[in-house]
Amino acid sequence: MYIADLHIHSSYSRATSKDCDPEHLDLWARRKGIGLVGTGDFTHPAWRQILKQRLIPAEEGLYTLREELRLDDPTVSSADRPRFVVTGEISSIYKKNGRVRKVHNLILLPGLEEAEQLALKLEAIGNIHSDGRPILGLDSRDLLEITLESCPDAIFVPAHIWTPHFSLFGAFSGFDTIEECYEDLTPYIRALETGLSSDPPMNWRVSALDRFILISNSDAHSPAKLGREANLIDAPLSYQGLAKALRGEGLAGTIEFFPEEGKYHYDGHRNCGLSLTPAETEKLGGRCPVCGKKITIGVQHRVEELADRAEGFCLPAAHPFESLVPLPEVIAGSTGLSPASTKVNAAYEAMLHKLGPEFRILREIPPEEIERTAGPCVAEGIRRLRAGRVERIPGYDGEYGKIRLLEQSEIETINGQTSLFGGLIPAQKKRSSKLEAALKKAPEIARLNEPAERNVTSASPFSELNPEQKAAIEAKERAVAVVAGPGTGKTRTLVAKIAALIEQGHKKAGEITAVTFTNQAANEMRERLEQQVGKRAARSMQIGTFHAICLNYLEQRRGRIVLADDTECLEYAADVLRETGVQLPARQLVQEVSKIKSGLPIAETALTPELFDHYCEALRQTGALDFDDLLLEALAEWEQAPDARKRGESHFSYLLVDEFQDINPLQYRLIRAWGAHSEGIFVIGDPDQSIYGFRGSDAHCFERLKADFPELRTIRLRQNYRSTPEILSCALPVIAKNQGAERTLEANRKPGRPVRLLTAGSDLSEGIYVAKEIGRIVGGLDMLEAQAFGTRSEERQAREFSDIAVLYRTHRQARVLEKCLRQEGIPYVVKGRDDFLSDETVRGTIGFFRSVENPADVVSLRACLKLIWHCPEDLVQGFSTVWQRADPQKIDEQFEQITADYQQIGLLQQWMALYHAFRLLLWKNRPRKLLERWAEKIALGENEAYRALLEAAVFHKEMPAFLQLLALGQESDIARSEKAYTSGMVTLMTLHGSKGLEFPVVFLCGVQKGRIPLESPHRPTDLEEERRLFYVGMTRAKDELVLMTSKEPSLFLADIPAQWIKSEDAMRKRQPSAGKQLSLFG
Repeated sequence: MYIADLHIHSSYSRATSKDCDPEHLDLWARRKGIGLVGTGDFTHPAWRQILKQRLIPAEEGLYTLREELRLDDPTVSSADRPRFVVTGEISSIYKKNGRVRKVHNLILLPGLEEAEQLALKLEAIGNIHSDGRPILGLDSRDLLEITLESCPDAIFVPAHIWTPHFSLFGAFSGFDTIEECYEDLTPYIRALETGLSSDPPMNWRVSALDRFILISNSDAHSPAKLGREANLIDAPLSYQGLAKALRGEGLAGTIEFFPEEGKYHYDGHRNCGLSLTPAETEKLGGRCPVCGKKITIGVQHRVEELADRAEGFCLPAAHPFESLVPLPEVIAGSTGLSPASTKVNAAYEAMLHKLGPEFRILREIPPEEIERTAGPCVAEGIRRLRAGRVERIPGYDGEYGKIRLLEQSEIETINGQTSLFGGLIPAQKKRSSKLEAALKKAPEIARLNEPAERNVTSASPFSELNPEQKAAIEAKERAVAVVAGPGTGKTRTLVAKIAALIEQGHKKAGEITAVTFTNQAANEMRERLEQQVGKRAARSMQIGTFHAICLNYLEQRRGRIVLADDTECLEYAADVLRETGVQLPARQLVQEVSKIKSGLPIAETALTPELFDHYCEALRQTGALDFDDLLLEALAEWEQAPDARKRGESHFSYLLVDEFQDINPLQYRLIRAWGAHSEGIFVIGDPDQSIYGFRGSDAHCFERLKADFPELRTIRLRQNYRSTPEILSCALPVIAKNQGAERTLEANRKPGRPVRLLTAGSDLSEGIYVAKEIGRIVGGLDMLEAQAFGTRSEERQAREFSDIAVLYRTHRQARVLEKCLRQEGIPYVVKGRDDFLSDETVRGTIGFFRSVENPADVVSLRACLKLIWHCPEDLVQGFSTVWQRADPQKIDEQFEQITADYQQIGLLQQWMALYHAFRLLLWKNRPRKLLERWAEKIALGENEAYRALLEAAVFHKEMPAFLQLLALGQESDIARSEKAYTSGMVTLMTLHGSKGLEFPVVFLCGVQKGRIPLESPHRPTDLEEERRLFYVGMTRAKDELVLMTSKEPSLFLADIPAQWIKSEDAMRKRQPSAGKQLSLFG
């Protein structure tokens, strides 16, 4: 039989001792008499490397410390050889069934190789470098699935299941049943860790736990804390022997804390010095009689809530357990000394030296023998401990409880003299008269705290619309324009309009086209319509962006279309500029060409007709279309079609357009062409949210529509359902400075928190503050932070990572923000077309897969040959010319014939092999898996941009759809993340990308001179558009808005009335870390 402590942490976890290394863990395991210790923190790469270097294999699945590293210690035998088993704890913070959940899970693995494999999978999901116990926004059920898929022999144990802040059944963020947490994978949970604040009898009261093995571990953050709780294992010393024991075949019992010693046993308020039983808390209505805030609920209270058996129930088949106290505390409690005193430490070491390991002293050695070494008081203390004759002072609200063994008078009597020892444990304080009075008034207090009954009635979506929204839906005019300010229910109105058309029989679903600004908006609209009109009807509608609809329209008539992306267009522009000798940035040439194609007269641009024609001819010769050509060609095809059927007019019998304010003149021409013969046109948008002037959009498009459709009816939505009055009171004065009629938005929310304005000294200090504040908003990233933040933020609604957005003006700002969030272990997702798509390896990779998916895409073929295989230009031109002559439909049949003259060219041989391989795999594997395999085949080394491409791929199931999104996606469509499972994460995105979205909490960064409004040497600042952009960012917030500025604030801040904003200094507001602060850039 041996003692096992399976849950510990390394020095790479927060708030841990620097001595949490293999050498000291081995030493203290010998001191305690522990035979098997968990390594802890297997997810951390640096800790895994230390384990590989300092441990050597022992029995199957176990390790031991290298002999030369063993620390000499006179108090213990050097013959003992504790074993290590690979373990780690993972913190999951996510939202499930409408509530934020915070659950810790313990994982045991049969070796370091298995740890490496699982860690690599988890690294694709979140940041595992910042903390030995990583924080993942991952559902515990999905974590269990990933673990078992990676290692079927893994042991998965919900950790300290009753701890209030981070556990399976935790009062603050846990579940009521294990099945609610782990769902279909619950049968793979065989053991539960009870935690320090509960013992087996407390768990026996919940019959749903009878089928599980109850185990106990120390969760030690320093080596000296090993064995506070542990397991008695009567099984072979091996991983499989341990696994069987944790299934019930060899567990001889557990060693327990007295549950009252735990930090969260009773209810109470530490700051108020208030400790309460569950019954007393109920009498007080859950409110502290001292400060009036919510009482922190303890483990005993939570057990009472879920228990279906009376206190004192004994489970017949339960494993035995022993309740012990660490030996230093026994010495202190038996002599009147402080546990941390020098005298206690000396006595402790003397006992180890003479009597052996700590557990042997506490459990086995006769009191008489102990008395000869440590004196009568310590012997009596151990005698009472074994008999359970101790006084228990329960812990509460993060305050450890105390176990009293001997009173001072007993110590003096046993010693036969007056004690000279100081540092006596004080007697428990008597309850204040204020508390006693409050308890007498408890029924009255409880009634006052009862929530009022709610009258819940179900209603149809149409009945929930306000009069303005109903007017828009019921409007019979052929042309209707809805001016919808932020948060006024724009998408709801659009969906309700479509549903009314279908349900009232005015239109068939296949006759309706809805144009959205982003693919994300199209998907959201389709999902809502599926719920309202059914999947069949929703899928028969045409819903998509201008570019997606036009691409589909052209490909139905011409076959596959080759698109030139932004980077390729920049290359063509650079070539044209070199050939013509014109001094102009390539990006400006591309932007000016786009404006001309979109309808701007060439005389109003910086281009000459010759330069414009030269660029267009260069693009035409590639056989590709740019994004403007896509719309122009679709428009020309539509106008040249001989009849309505060939044009496809039936799909445009009723036309709806979202985000109308952001269309450019070319897109307006499409609307006018599509709507010329339609029975109805319904547009919705907000001129005050027109933020794409640099692309040719014009906020005056509503006026133009009125001129083209005189019968147009305009309806305004004024009821804002998104933001609190405080947020609107800050945002409306900003936009009011622009030209136009008076803006009216009526808040339908109750008053909330003030808008905060934080001044930071630099981008780094801004990022650090944002990261720390996010930790506070979610209630702490670990138990120490949760405890520290609990009393300060208990009135704040619990937040999950996905409730939070961090917005900024330029992609460059994201780099420091990412670094700071990564340092704190906060999971995040970056949305937007950022720099990684310009990387040559990324462009070559995308080119390869586009050419594989569409053999007619010679532009992409050339890109991959140049950027991946670095083929010379003459080879690229020669091979692509031959390839272009082939029939794309028969490319696989003719491959040998096409490539015959190039078979011996080394640079093309690898391309040919990979082309064949990935033609077979393209439709069988997810994009991320394909990209990972591709990176292996081309021996790609570390590449940050390629990693970003991998992170973007995790959101997609099919490579063709992913490639199309990269080509056509707008700012908010392209997301990248370190995850593959659905996972709660903070969103990082630009102000442009945020339009159309909403978040409970928004940080708006860089509200300072030069950024908002943006000052650029390449184009003049459009103050009105920049003001609209700032307005869009502010109105993304539902409940909390934090504006981050510098010592040179944005001029727009002067427009916000002082009474609506709370100014603070970010550096002064920073809270010190509950644990150690790791180096940000280390």
